[in-house]
Amino acid sequence: LAEGFSDIGVPVFMADVKSDLSGIAAAGRPNPKLEERAAFVGLTVFSYQAYPTVFWDVFGEQGHPVRATISEMGPLLLARLMDLNETQEGVLNVLFKFADENGLLLIDLKDLRSLATFGYEHADEFASAYGGISKQSIGVLQRAILVLEQQGAEKFFGEPALKLQDFIQTTPDGKGVINVLAADKLYMQPKLYATFLLWLLSELFESLPERGDADKPLMVFFFDEAHLLFTDAPKALLDKVEQVVRLIRSKGVGIYFISQNPLDIPDQILGQLGNRVQHALRAFTPRDQKAVRAAAETFRANDKLDVAVIMDMGVGEAEVSTLMDGGIPSPVERAKIRPPRSRMGPITPAERQAIINQSPFNAAYSTAIDRESAFEMLAAQQQQSDAEAQSQAEAEQQAQEERQQNAPSRREPDSFMESVGKSALRAASTQIGRKVGQSLVRGILGSLFK
Repeated sequence: LAEGFSDIGVPVFMADVKSDLSGIAAAGRPNPKLEERAAFVGLTVFSYQAYPTVFWDVFGEQGHPVRATISEMGPLLLARLMDLNETQEGVLNVLFKFADENGLLLIDLKDLRSLATFGYEHADEFASAYGGISKQSIGVLQRAILVLEQQGAEKFFGEPALKLQDFIQTTPDGKGVINVLAADKLYMQPKLYATFLLWLLSELFESLPERGDADKPLMVFFFDEAHLLFTDAPKALLDKVEQVVRLIRSKGVGIYFISQNPLDIPDQILGQLGNRVQHALRAFTPRDQKAVRAAAETFRANDKLDVAVIMDMGVGEAEVSTLMDGGIPSPVERAKIRPPRSRMGPITPAERQAIINQSPFNAAYSTAIDRESAFEMLAAQQQQSDAEAQSQAEAEQQAQEERQQNAPSRREPDSFMESVGKSALRAASTQIGRKVGQSLVRGILGSLFK
């Protein structure tokens, strides 16, 4: 499918969970079985070829680094990544609300930590402006940030952030570029993997214009191990994902969810998918038998084909149903998959590195950038508040001394440190309402409008 889309000029994104898709960047090796299959399915001209490929990697090891900012990710997806409960997610939403209203860009994890610390230190002032927030919940956030850092997520959060337009590229001869995400290491952290893919969907949905009924997709996504996107996902998130999957088609984006079992995909998502390719299922357990029945029920019946044949299909065979004219599903057919022209299996590390070095995106993404953001802005604001408190305390101390000389008081005057403390408290109480920058706006899945 990826090769076919590339041939007609449609860019592709694939998550390479098993480290075996990189071979699409190299020409296939002569193989009698592949050539026999090509002749069987009617390919009169079959030649081996490489496809234009760009490699990406969240950790920056097997491809160009893929980065996003905390602000772009948004509180909804970040709460799932951090495994927060409803109360803790509410606190995170309050912190993001404050950051958005004050133009505080949250670029990396240190920005999020500084915002959490700010919220902890000014919890009482936040209560008057946004409702009460629990210091215990902020403590949970801070520990969750530490866990993310230990898992290597600090490599994902930062700049330069990925420009999705860089995924939507074609070659001078009209082939769609295939973007391969090295996900073998990312897959070991299922929450980060799922959150990253959902963020991609959200970004595409918010940034692309409407295209209407186009002849071919603008881009196609293949999400392997798709069940991870929905495992333990709260209903609110599932509802938003369903909305994005349903509406993103009007933006010209095709999405293929790949999973071992059709039961892995929630019904409300499965109902939005028009094209279905079902490879063999083996029914060894009651759950497997249920999966076979579920797979059969999702197809439009074909009187000439018993869907139960799904258990008897061999390598390179599938039951297929696609949308016909008018959006009507075609009756299920048993089909053989055409052989790939590119290499079956991974390329060597040296071949991969050579492709990375020659990529036009190598210079743009290779070096991380750390510009002024919430960490620096909150620190500067704190320094300014401390200086104002110090100056006000000194002025009050001086005025008190003058009053004491002119009219002695029965009460002992505040000490210098007490005056500093009172002034700092007054400064802190106004700090929440001080506007730092321009307000930010968010979309359906909480991603940031650019």
